[in-house]
Amino acid sequence: MRVRRSRGPRHARAAPARGSRTSALPRAPRVLLACLPGLAAALGLVLCADGIGHPAAKPRPPVAARPAAPHTAARPHIVPRSAWLDPLARHAQPPPRYDDKVVAVFVHHTDSPNGYDCAEAPRIIRYLYAGQTGTRQWDDIGYNFLVDRCGTIYEGRAGGVDRPVTGAHTQGFNHRTTGIAALGTFTAGVTVPQAMTEAIATLAAWKLGPADIDPRAEVRLVSSNSLSRYRSGTTATLPALAAHKDAYMTSCPGSALTARLPGIRELAARLQGRTP
Repeated sequence: MRVRRSRGPRHARAAPARGSRTSALPRAPRVLLACLPGLAAALGLVLCADGIGHPAAKPRPPVAARPAAPHTAARPHIVPRSAWLDPLARHAQPPPRYDDKVVAVFVHHTDSPNGYDCAEAPRIIRYLYAGQTGTRQWDDIGYNFLVDRCGTIYEGRAGGVDRPVTGAHTQGFNHRTTGIAALGTFTAGVTVPQAMTEAIATLAAWKLGPADIDPRAEVRLVSSNSLSRYRSGTTATLPALAAHKDAYMTSCPGSALTARLPGIRELAARLQGRTP
């Protein structure tokens, strides 16, 4: 905004008589502040406070606050369902269901033998699928993902690995969560392969990233089933990266894998770019 000097009346001013002395002090400038609407008025007042005698400068546009970038992680390689589910073994199932986002991850173990060759993982997953859709009469495998001892991640439940698919892995807490199953049995004293824990951390960091959830934090989830540890409708505070037993009466994922969860949370947080 340019500062306008008042020019006074339009008639000519009388020239000073010769020999008369003018004052050595500069005349104080007189300022005319127009009525400025909104933001312009505020800028005008700022310029006035800064000193009228300064050359008029163009006001700088306000700096918009930048939203904090979410802590996301890179998507790991995921083997698709077609690698373990052939058309002859596929069970007829309804369309998948979805939530709005994923705010928690539950870690499981499949309670199956540990001494398998990693090339056998697709067969083991197909066996688990047959048991859950056959004996238990579920519409699909319950876990969203499965991880073998070599750290290979497999797509589990149908619906798309990039989407928040509603699983069937944790009684009462399948909404807004992802279920990751470790292939094997990890009770006390069993060694949990490092490749497996790293894969779980990588997968959890990626799935929690879009909602900007710190894997080390706690989240609030509402129970949908009284068969869980919490009566239906109860709001529970649970780890964002939790053990199955945190929400259901079970020993899953076993004492050995449960003991590794703090380290898995820390690694997942680092993969999201979070500081310790």
